[in-house]
Amino acid sequence: MSALLLAACATKPVSPVPVVDRSTPQGAAAGKPIANNGARAPQAGDGKTWVVKPGDTLYSIALENGLDYKEIAAWNQLADVNLIKVDQVLRLTEPAEAVAATTSAPASGVVIKPLKSDVDLPAPGVAGVVPSKPATAPGTVATVNYPKSLKLSYSSDAATVARQAEGPVQTAALAKPLDAGKPTEAKPLEIKPQEPKPQDSKPVEKPAAGGEEDIAWSWPTAGKVITPFSETAKGLDIGGKLGQPVLAAGSGRVVYAGSGLRGYGKLVIIKHNKTYLSAYAHNNQLLVKEGDNVKKGDKIAEMGNSDAEQVKLHFEIRRFGKPVDPSKYLTAG
Repeated sequence: MSALLLAACATKPVSPVPVVDRSTPQGAAAGKPIANNGARAPQAGDGKTWVVKPGDTLYSIALENGLDYKEIAAWNQLADVNLIKVDQVLRLTEPAEAVAATTSAPASGVVIKPLKSDVDLPAPGVAGVVPSKPATAPGTVATVNYPKSLKLSYSSDAATVARQAEGPVQTAALAKPLDAGKPTEAKPLEIKPQEPKPQDSKPVEKPAAGGEEDIAWSWPTAGKVITPFSETAKGLDIGGKLGQPVLAAGSGRVVYAGSGLRGYGKLVIIKHNKTYLSAYAHNNQLLVKEGDNVKKGDKIAEMGNSDAEQVKLHFEIRRFGKPVDPSKYLTAG
């Protein structure tokens, strides 16, 4: 009977355990990231961002935020500065990972390992070690106070014991041969703590709070102001003659020179520092290129009427990307 039961159990087919893949929830729709021209879409915590609106260009976004359009392109890994899409999110600050890579201190690379020694240490109670032969050749000796006070001649074994006992080895010039008949006790090393140097009582000079604001502005051209500053105008319109010199109102670096901003014609933008930009629009001819360093008073363009109804210079000063009244700055400068 037992044999029949065993045979019946052995012939019963065994059903395999079902395996269900639960790594992807059923019904979950894959989200579509915003196209960013091959770059990772900015995430929360990436800093200041800009959502592209109809009519925006990388040049106008840079001007509105007081930035260099090349920096925005680099931060967002844009291969073509002309290829941005409506609703695309652009980063307006340097990526956090780039900042961390440049500001983090490199590792020291120092690896501390215990020293191995095959030297038999002196037995307890031994006052010193006497070399078998007097040292006659000029050289150096390692002096340590191990275990109570002892002097070891410079050899591989002695140096090893010294390093284990005291750490850094103190070396001294050998003036006289050692007396083999009389063991001498070395005086214990006296380690004096380094006294801190008194700090200079003079107060630390701090840079002036208005350093970024301290720009000696000058008028970019001669002429009459035909349109004053307003929220709509965003700057001053200065009348003049075709070909009249347009000068840099302050020292800085040319971050844009071209005609890619609608409504500005042939435009030059100078970045003076992290706070201020100045813009010179509707020129007839541009005399500088991007990346040029200019000084206040340098001729950067010739007045014209590109993308304008008359010959004039449209001049803007932007503080952190926001238009301010140039007449207040030019009068002060």
